[in-house]
Amino acid sequence: MTDEKEPTSHPGMSADEVALELTRFIAVTTGYGKTAGGAGFGGKSPKTPEEQVDALLQLFERCRGLVGK
Repeated sequence: MTDEKEPTSHPGMSADEVALELTRFIAVTTGYGKTAGGAGFGGKSPKTPEEQVDALLQLFERCRGLVGK
């Protein structure tokens, strides 16, 4: 079988799925990537939809890096 899944704390979930759940949790909890102020975290909020998407993709990449360790 060529299904290469990284070991995670959740059996049956790939590392990317775990990173996506972590990204979703952080974004919802802190309001990360939204134009309105979040829970006091973060500096200048992105203003355009493209900047919002870029911020969320960067967060996902950081989460992927952490989960992959």
